[in-house]
Amino acid sequence: MNPVHADKIATYVTGLHALKAEDRLRGLKPRAGIDFASNDYLALARAPRMKKAVSAALEAGTPIGAGGSRLLRGNCEEHESLEAEAARFFGAETALFFGSGYVANFAVLTTLPQRGDLLVLDSLVHASIHEGARAGRAEFRESEHNDPRSVENTIRDWRAKGGTGRVWIVVESLYSMDGDFAPLKELVAMADRYDAFLMVDEAHATGVYGELGRGLTATYEGRENLVVVHTCGKALGAAGALVTATRVLRDFMVNRCRPFIFATAPSPLTAVAVQEALSILQQEPDRQRRLANLVAFAHREIGKRGGRSPSDSQIVPYIVGDNARAMALASSLQARGFDIRGIRPPTVPAGTARLRISLTLNVAEDDVRAMLDALVEETRGDAR
Repeated sequence: MNPVHADKIATYVTGLHALKAEDRLRGLKPRAGIDFASNDYLALARAPRMKKAVSAALEAGTPIGAGGSRLLRGNCEEHESLEAEAARFFGAETALFFGSGYVANFAVLTTLPQRGDLLVLDSLVHASIHEGARAGRAEFRESEHNDPRSVENTIRDWRAKGGTGRVWIVVESLYSMDGDFAPLKELVAMADRYDAFLMVDEAHATGVYGELGRGLTATYEGRENLVVVHTCGKALGAAGALVTATRVLRDFMVNRCRPFIFATAPSPLTAVAVQEALSILQQEPDRQRRLANLVAFAHREIGKRGGRSPSDSQIVPYIVGDNARAMALASSLQARGFDIRGIRPPTVPAGTARLRISLTLNVAEDDVRAMLDALVEETRGDAR
């Protein structure tokens, strides 16, 4: 290898070796086996109605690409139709469509909180939220996970030290790696008490919880101090994310949000797919019921095998601890035909490497039984 070339890449080689030494080196794997890894909770990603809606839109002349940003020629009727329907469906004043949940979280947090404000982030929120907080104008601090008292103490401490701006409390409604729920009722009351904004990432709850899948914030949507991110690439089976908020906040983002202003708009076909998913939620509520039944079944089966799930949701973490053991266990289950992935730091805290078992309508009860039996067999003798 050319010495000059070797010197250029030495930093990256060293970094990869360090990750390998810590059993944290990642690689891409094709999908294979029974789906216990995806976030396609309602099995909409391959649903015939979704395919038909996109095909019909193509036949009718809907372009594949938007061709520009929304403020140029990229603002398509499909985007506006989706946003109007989403606002109605979720019960918000307005909605704004972004290309991904990551971008939506980053966009909100680098645009709406202002210099002198305070962000209070639950310690386990998505990486996109942490990145948005770091890149934004406001100060940010972490609170203990799902602990309203910790949130309140953080706010009081900041005020006592001279903080005078607006407070933004930022949480997920359903946490992606632990599968537990945020205490939204207490947090909404706290936001009111401290004249604060509450931002809720509904990524893993939209489509699954709330009446007709409107999410865990459904009873609070429309409040002027609430901003909600509804991801469209999980239970809705498509891609992108909808931010629901008041018209004033939406207009401010359209005018000041750099990830919105300077990005090519999402594909109009994706907007069509998301709008069809919202129609399916309303017209096929049995999907939501069947998933709830499957989740309840899985948790009962875990109990029958002497286990206890730390969650009550469709996200079931199996904590292993050691990085190498978690990945070896995932590989063993994959070899037996179950697509289960290992999750390591920094995605989860150090010492909590785990299997993240996802329950979706892509599997049946017999699949769940077989997977749990395989997990018991593969972990027999493990110290728990």
